Amino acid sequence: MDPIISLGQKNTLAEYMILSGADNRPPMLDKDLYDSWKSRMELYIQNREHGRMILESVEHGPLIWPTVEEKGVIRTKKYAELSAAEKIQADCDMKATNIILQGLPADIYSLVNHYRVAKDL
Repeated sequence: MDPIISLGQKNTLAEYMILSGADNRPPMLDKDLYDSWKSRMELYIQNREHGRMILESVEHGPLIWPTVEEKGVIRTKKYAELSAAEKIQADCDMKATNIILQGLPADIYSLVNHYRVAKDL
């Protein structure tokens, strides 16, 4: 069985990254190259399932959960009560935060790990 990319040839870094499964992790933040990291992170996010919705969470904040009135009391809907589209968006909001946190070095993570919203990160 031949591998997709032969290791005997001169390969590019991108090809080695594909072989090693590097697309499974978001790019790590290099503090001196924030703009480069931001654009690479956006590309990484767009390549995920529901990437546009995840990116929307990062840029504009999370879904504002709808409310429901029960016996004269207004409360926020529970996850199980959300529509299918709202559930996907709620999941994307959580993925956005997790992706960004995974791309941060430990010293920066310790400064921002209390934030629960990707936009705040």
